[in-house]
Amino acid sequence: MIESVVFYMDGVLFDTERVCTDAWYQAGKEMDIPDMGIVAAGCVGLNSKDTRQFFMNQYGKEFPYEEFMKRTSQLFHKTIETEGLPIKPGVFELLKFLQDNHYKIALATSTNKASAVEYLEEAGIINYFEIIVTGDMVRHGKPDPEIYLTACRKLGSLPELCIAIEDSPNGLKSAFHAGLKPIMVPDLIEPAKDLKKLLYGKFESLFGVMNYLQSLSTKQYPH
Repeated sequence: MIESVVFYMDGVLFDTERVCTDAWYQAGKEMDIPDMGIVAAGCVGLNSKDTRQFFMNQYGKEFPYEEFMKRTSQLFHKTIETEGLPIKPGVFELLKFLQDNHYKIALATSTNKASAVEYLEEAGIINYFEIIVTGDMVRHGKPDPEIYLTACRKLGSLPELCIAIEDSPNGLKSAFHAGLKPIMVPDLIEPAKDLKKLLYGKFESLFGVMNYLQSLSTKQYPH
């Protein structure tokens, strides 16, 4: 039985992980920073505090983190302003299906609250979400389970009755250890063998998730 669905935002609802990664690569090239691919992949799903620590571990405490992040933010927002907010295929259809079928819907994102609300409002989907939990609302970022446990508590749902739609290893581990059913919709990273055993399901798009939930409905599963 599934009664609730918790979404990650970047890479699941919006194709912003790709825009962010491109900005990191460009800033890294401008500042002559090596191994940006390793760092970009390792930081997917982390909140700002844990991202900063990842950089310090990789490059040392003298790394100009604020300068780097300022430049990547400039590049990121320039792309969004020029090209618009890239919305993933199936977002509107899946959210409407969930609402029509009385699922509880939440967001659990490592992004800060102000940015998350801005993106959801711009896309016109903020009213679908009963609960929004952001990276600056929890002490521990993914892969720690805190953000998903918080989302379930605020929804009033048991974790085992919730699916989490994620795209990154850190997010999937967070959802799994919180007791949710993790569904992966890959974005930039395909699941490694050790990650596959954590998955409740894997679909190539949000349309696949919707089709799966529709199949449960036709079998008259309660939700």
